[in-house]
Amino acid sequence: MLRKGGFDLARPTLSHFDGEGHAHMVDVSDKPVTARIAVAQGSVKMAPETLAMITDGRAAKGDVLGVARLAGIMGAKKTADLIPLCHPLPITKVAIDLVPDTALPGVIITATVKTGGQTGVEMEALTAVSIAALTIYDMIKAVDKAMEIKDIKLLLKDGGKSGRYEADQ
Repeated sequence: MLRKGGFDLARPTLSHFDGEGHAHMVDVSDKPVTARIAVAQGSVKMAPETLAMITDGRAAKGDVLGVARLAGIMGAKKTADLIPLCHPLPITKVAIDLVPDTALPGVIITATVKTGGQTGVEMEALTAVSIAALTIYDMIKAVDKAMEIKDIKLLLKDGGKSGRYEADQ
């Protein structure tokens, strides 16, 4: 089933709560293992001079985008340790794209995460973007404390019973 934006009204219950309203980890043991993918995106908006410092390699702490890429990968792999009800998953791919954008100005971060599993990797993709963005902020905050982490969102998920979702663009 393709869903584009919005809510799935056919599924109004929240699966992380039991019948009494208590939080619990969803039982996925009866779900089939399927190929799954999720893509998330966000950005770090900053002063043009800060972006130039990053792209010119003049940041005092070193390669900002290289470190942010590694941090995003590590964040995806640690999602189950950070989000209480997430299942630990056998992640098969994490790709982090960091694109300097002078029109923003800032860096656009896109994370793609894949697995073969019984549940999706949306949280892993969103965590990867968040951790990469926080790393950029941390590495350059000494020169630009006004940076903004913005617009973190799921762009795509595919696989599993609920099928494909694509965000409205």
